[in-house]
Amino acid sequence: MRVLETTVDLDATPSEVWDVLTDFAAYPEWNPFITSISGPAVPGEHLRVDLRSPGGRTVTMKPRVRSAVLARQLSWLGHLGIPGLFDGEHEFVIEPGSNGSSRFTQRETFRGALVPFLGRLLAQTEQGFVAMNAALKARVETR
Repeated sequence: MRVLETTVDLDATPSEVWDVLTDFAAYPEWNPFITSISGPAVPGEHLRVDLRSPGGRTVTMKPRVRSAVLARQLSWLGHLGIPGLFDGEHEFVIEPGSNGSSRFTQRETFRGALVPFLGRLLAQTEQGFVAMNAALKARVETR
């Protein structure tokens, strides 16, 4: 198992952050890492997610939504290939801060037989998290 986690403080309310995160149609306008999402943010439903890590190629996944808690959390579980080889549970967590601010955490827990062999991919993914967090900050703070 390997966990990647990045956090950014935002000058925006949790509801404002949630509105940007769940406006999947607008992702191509601002998100350099998750370039496209389609499907409903409803537990049990599938999404189509296009990811592009810095220096990497676009990968399409079809994860199943695990949780969607208004203005608090969105998570999904995806697999590359056969479940158990390389699985990732991706989470967006929004915590309220002081004076109408928020803390946004992006986390992914990787499990499976291939995890120990994909260090470069995981490093690129972490760079993608950082790029997305910066883009999210710019997006929500200029609305």
